[in-house]
Amino acid sequence: MVDQKHAVVDWARFAQSRTQLGPRFLRVINYFREDGGKSIAAIEASLRVRNPIGMIGPADLLKNDALQIGALSVAEIAEDIEFAARDCVEWRQAPDALLESVMALKAHFAETLTLLDREVNPLLAKRAG
Repeated sequence: MVDQKHAVVDWARFAQSRTQLGPRFLRVINYFREDGGKSIAAIEASLRVRNPIGMIGPADLLKNDALQIGALSVAEIAEDIEFAARDCVEWRQAPDALLESVMALKAHFAETLTLLDREVNPLLAKRAG
C-alpha cells in the first residue's frame, strides 16, 4: 500500500514534466484524467468478475501515466494492484483481496485530479476560496 510519507503529487516532477512538455502538458493532464478514469473503470470491472488478468494492463498504464506527471500516490497504488494481480494469476487466485487497494486508487485519483486542476487552473482555486 502507499507509504503515507509520500506526497500525493511530486511537484518537482510535475514542474519538470510541465517544462519539458510545454504547451502539450495540458493535453497530457487531460489524457491522464480520461485514460486514468477508463483504467480505473476497467480495474473495477475486472475485480467485480474476479479476473486478475484484466487488472494488469490498466494498472500498468495508469502507473506509467501517473509517474509521468508526478502523481506518486496513484502510481504507487496502481503498481501495488498490478503486482498483486500478477501474483493472483500466477497462483490462480481471485483478486478479492484487492478491493481495498482499488477503492484507495479511486480516492487518490480523485484527490490528485483536484490538486492538478488547482495547479494548472488558478481560477479554480480562486472560485473555491
